[in-house]
Amino acid sequence: MKQLLTVFALNMGLAAAAWAQDVTFNEARFRVGDDPAWAAPAFPDGAWQTLTLDKDWNAQGVANANAFAWYRIHVTIPSSLKKRSPEWILLDLGPIDDSDETFLNGRPVGKTGTFPTDPEGFFGAWEAPRHYAVPSKYVRWDKDNVIAVRVYNGGDPGGFYAGGACIGQPALPDLVTLSVTGKDGDYQVELVSRVKTFGTLSIESEDVATGVADPRSEKELALSSKKPTLVRVPVSGQKRLTVKYADRVYGGVLEAGLCEPYILTPPAPAIPRYNGPLVYGLRPGSPLIFRLAFSGEKPMKYAVEGLPEGLHLDADEGVLSGSLDKAGDYPMTFVATNGKGTACAAFTLKVGKTIALTPPMGWNSWNCWGTSVSQEKVMASAAAFLNRGLADYGYSYINIDDAWEAEERAADGSIVTNEKFPDMKGLSDWLHSHGLKLGIYSSPGDRTCGGYLGTLDHERQDAETWNAWGIDYLKYDWCGYDKVFKAGTDRSVAAYVRPYLKMEEYLRAQPRDIFYSLCQYGMADVWTWGHAVDANSWRTTGDITDTWKSLYNIGFERQTELWPYAGPGHWNDPDMLVVGKVGWSDNLRDSRLTPDEQYTHISLWSLLAANMLIGCDLAQIDDFTFNLLCNNEVNAVNQDILGRQARQDAFEDGMQIWSRDLYDGGKAVGIFNLNGETVPVDLAGCLAKIGIEGVETVRDLWRQKDIPMGLYKIPSHGVLYIKVK
Repeated sequence: MKQLLTVFALNMGLAAAAWAQDVTFNEARFRVGDDPAWAAPAFPDGAWQTLTLDKDWNAQGVANANAFAWYRIHVTIPSSLKKRSPEWILLDLGPIDDSDETFLNGRPVGKTGTFPTDPEGFFGAWEAPRHYAVPSKYVRWDKDNVIAVRVYNGGDPGGFYAGGACIGQPALPDLVTLSVTGKDGDYQVELVSRVKTFGTLSIESEDVATGVADPRSEKELALSSKKPTLVRVPVSGQKRLTVKYADRVYGGVLEAGLCEPYILTPPAPAIPRYNGPLVYGLRPGSPLIFRLAFSGEKPMKYAVEGLPEGLHLDADEGVLSGSLDKAGDYPMTFVATNGKGTACAAFTLKVGKTIALTPPMGWNSWNCWGTSVSQEKVMASAAAFLNRGLADYGYSYINIDDAWEAEERAADGSIVTNEKFPDMKGLSDWLHSHGLKLGIYSSPGDRTCGGYLGTLDHERQDAETWNAWGIDYLKYDWCGYDKVFKAGTDRSVAAYVRPYLKMEEYLRAQPRDIFYSLCQYGMADVWTWGHAVDANSWRTTGDITDTWKSLYNIGFERQTELWPYAGPGHWNDPDMLVVGKVGWSDNLRDSRLTPDEQYTHISLWSLLAANMLIGCDLAQIDDFTFNLLCNNEVNAVNQDILGRQARQDAFEDGMQIWSRDLYDGGKAVGIFNLNGETVPVDLAGCLAKIGIEGVETVRDLWRQKDIPMGLYKIPSHGVLYIKVK
C-alpha cells in the first residue's frame, strides 16, 4: 500500500491563482449535449445560451443531471503574458462539478475526473481546481481565443460554480510536479518538468516509531523537459520521508512526502473483551436488534444476567432480540466465554422516547461504490463485519446509499428496488439474524442526487414500505428537493424544516425504531432545529473527500461552534469516514489521506461524537485500516454515554487542542498539528493552556499505554490523542 502526500508550494511558489491574473472572465456560451465539433474555435455558437461561471447551471435554470454540457469562452489573450514564461500560460478555471475536458482553440489542454464513456468509468472531481498549463504555441496572441470545456455532471448541480476564472502566468507547481513512491525503505523521487530548469533537492527522514531523524541530504539537479528526473532514496526501517525541491530559475519550493502505514493499536487480547456501547435506547414495543460486541478468540459463548422477559439471546451468535412494552431502565450484565477465559460487561437498556443514545457506528456504501452499489457488494461488506471482526467493536449499521431504486414505482405507488437489489427483505432478515442493522437512502424530492426516484408525495407509503422491509436507518438527502424549494418564494427556516418534519410524522408512526439522519449539508443552521423534527443526526457540511483540504475544512473549521447542539439522541454529522479503499465508483483506490492524516481523521471524529460510518470497501480492508477503526479506547470516547461533543480550546501557530468531558470524570484531549512540518510540543504546557493541571494519569489512546509528561513530536497533519484524569 503506497501513500503519497499531496504536493504543495512554499515561499515564492504560491498557488497558481495567486500570480498576476492578466485576463479574467465570468461568462460563457453554454449548451446541453455532447458533440466533439463544439471544441473547434470556428464553431458558430452565437445562438447558445449565456451563463455566468460563478453559479452552477442549475442555479441558472438548467436541469441536466447525469449528462454532458459544453461551455465556450471567448477571450482575447494579450501578448504581454509572454514576459515571465514565454513558453507557457496558465488556465485557472476553478472547480467544476463534476468532471471536465478542456480545449484551447481546439487543442486538448487538460482533463480532471473521468466520464462514463471512459474505460475506467465515471469519477467526479467537483472540488478540484482546474489549473492547466498550456503551451504558448496554442495561443492566438492579441486575438480571439476559444476555451471549450466539456463537462459531465453526475447528479445535480453541475458545471462551473465558483467564478474567478482567469488566464495568467504559470508558477512552479504548474510547470514541475514532485512525487515520492515506494515502500519498505526503498523510495523513489520523481520530478516531471515541462521546462528546462535546475535546483536543489533536499531529503529528510525519521523513524516512524521513535521520531529519531536521519541526517539531511541535499542534491543539485538539472531538470529536462524531455524525460522525468528520478532519484532513488534507500533508507533502513519504517520511515517518514520529506522531500523538498527549490527551483533556481522560476523560484519557489515544492514539497512532497511519504509515510508508510503504521499501526499504533496493540493487538486485542485472546480473552473476551467488551467493546460496545454501555447503554442503548429502544422505544416501547419496537423490535430490539443488538449484537454483543466482544472481541477475542472464537468460538465464543454468550450469556446475559438479568435478561428481561420479552428478550431473547442467541447464545452462539451473541444477538439480543425481542421487544419490551414498558418504559424504564433495564440493567443487565453481558457475559462472554471462550477457551481463554470469561469477561463481563455492565449494560443498560433504556426503553423510552429517545433512541441513538450514542452515535451510530457502521458502514455506508457511497464513498466506495457510489451509484455502482449492489446487494452483492453490500453483502460482502456485511460479511466482513462478521468475519474480520468489526462487529466485535460495536459497528452494526449496514447502510445502502443512493441507486437502489427502480426507475418507476409499482402500480399502487409503492417504491420498489431495481435489479441490483433482488431481495431487500431477505437482506434485512439476514443482517438482523447476525445482530446487524440495515439502512437505506432517499430524498424528500421527486429525485435523488443520483437521479433515482425520491419520496415526494409518497412519504407515508415509503415509510410503511421501509418498515415492512425491516429498515433501521434512513438517510434523507435534500438533493432532489432543491427544485421544489426554489420553485417557491419562502426562504424562512420553516421552509427548510417542512420536508423533514413531514417525513418524521410517518417515520415515527412505524412500529420499529428507524434512525433518522438528515442530509441537507448544514443549510439554515440545521443543528439549531434538527432535534425539533426528532432527527437523530444532521449533516453539518457538504460531502467530504479524501483530501487534507476537505478534512480540514469540514473537521476543523466547520465544527468549532456546534458542540452545544449534540447530545444523546441527536448528533452533529460531519460526514462519513474516508479511510481504506474508496472511489465513489467501481474504481477503488487507497485513500489519498496520509497515515498521519487518517489518525487525525479518526481522532477528531471520535472527539466530535460524530457518526462513525465507514466509507471504504470492507471486503478489501487491510490491517492498518482495521486497526484505525477498531481501537476500543478511541471508540469508547466516541461512544461515551455523557454524549458531550469536543470543543476547540486552543488554536495557535497551526496547532489546535480539542477536548471533551467523559462520563468517568476524565477528559479526552486531541493535540493536532495542522502545519506542514513536524512540531515538538510540551505536553504539560499544552494541558495548562486549556486549564488542565494536577494530572494523575495521561493515557495515549492510540498506543493504549500511560505516558509521562514531556516533549512529544507531532508529525505534519498528525495528532497526539490522550485521555487525562
